[in-house]
Amino acid sequence: MANHKSAKTRIIRNNKRSIINGARRSRVRTFVKKAEAAILSGNKEQAAAAVRVAESELMRAVRKGVYKMNTAARTTSRLSKKVKAL
Repeated sequence: MANHKSAKTRIIRNNKRSIINGARRSRVRTFVKKAEAAILSGNKEQAAAAVRVAESELMRAVRKGVYKMNTAARTTSRLSKKVKAL
């Protein structure tokens, strides 16, 4: 256990950030799943709209430091490729 005041503060702060970042990560996963479900439904317009929303959420997560840029770009690219194939 931490003995210094600053170390105790960091433990509390890290726990708070972990909860917030977990919620952000979960939110991104939800939107990506919705986009994949829209792609599977076969409706190209609906799928394209869902991918745009998912891309927006991914980029927000990148700005907040939850995901790295390459991870978001790779996910977006794969979703876009699936939409093009419809």
